Amino acid sequence: QVQLVESGGGLVQAGGSLRLSCAASGGTFYAMGWFRQAPGKEREFVARSGVSGGTTYYADSVKGRFTISRDNAKNTVYLQMNSLKPEDTAVYYCAADRSIVSILTRPAYWGQGTQVTVSS
Repeated sequence: QVQLVESGGGLVQAGGSLRLSCAASGGTFYAMGWFRQAPGKEREFVARSGVSGGTTYYADSVKGRFTISRDNAKNTVYLQMNSLKPEDTAVYYCAADRSIVSILTRPAYWGQGTQVTVSS
């Protein structure tokens, strides 16, 4: 049974940083990534990475501020979030898929989500 468990969310002031972690169990995945959902909005793609890290891809809204990385030995993906803005406030979801393409729109597996709140 596949499980994705996120951690690292919390409350931070604008301009601050947070690091999210997502540990996967029950499988290994070529692609892992992050999505987010703000109140009243649809879930949106944030970032994804292939196994080697050479296929990272970011949403324009986070490019230059967020960095996705992976520790394949730990089957874990991270999201380092810097220069946070109030509009980054959302529930952040870890995602995993065997396809680097499918993960952009229809990941096969989801975590339960972790809340990130950025105060102004």
